[in-house]
Amino acid sequence: MAEDADDPGDWCSLERLELTPILSASLDAFYESGFHGASVREIARRVGVTVPSLYYHHQSKEGLLIALLERSIGDLHSRSLAANAAGDDDPVQRLANVIFTIVLQMTNRALLAALEGEARYLGPENWERYRAVRKGVEGLVLDIVNDGNGTGEFDVDDPAETTRAILGMCQVIPRWYHAEGMHSPEVVARKYVVIALRMVGATRVPDMPEVSG
Repeated sequence: MAEDADDPGDWCSLERLELTPILSASLDAFYESGFHGASVREIARRVGVTVPSLYYHHQSKEGLLIALLERSIGDLHSRSLAANAAGDDDPVQRLANVIFTIVLQMTNRALLAALEGEARYLGPENWERYRAVRKGVEGLVLDIVNDGNGTGEFDVDDPAETTRAILGMCQVIPRWYHAEGMHSPEVVARKYVVIALRMVGATRVPDMPEVSG
């Protein structure tokens, strides 16, 4: 199942992300059955390859999971950095841009984003690799919130907890979002930008770009 996705070089575009046939089949299997419920044999059957052939490309079922998770979080981190940079020195614009691109990812790549819940099955080494990049996204948002507090644009008593609350509300979007629903990814993203800005006490909502693709 192919997923709409964003080009890391353009944080507000809606291009296609191509997964390999093995990773695409793994994504579908993990989404439908969970990490433990999906079998390597079933994934290989979906792709039309043998199990040894699948293991040639990915050493284990966990290898498939970490490949998908790193593809998702790595791209999200890159796009968040680009969105932040596009906001120049304005913390309101920076936060709006970053939340906008995060929500585009949560909606436009709902299947891939939903794998976040399966990360608990990673072994210690893979978990630390994944966690380090995920913390990079959290750290970026925290920096923006702190900067906004410093300029007086935001009014936040606990920046760390507020940051976790903002990201937490974004992370649950894949649990309920459906592409065939009444709201497009862009509409949902714009709504969540407003909510996030209210959470930090911002008094203005900046202009957001039109989504291409």
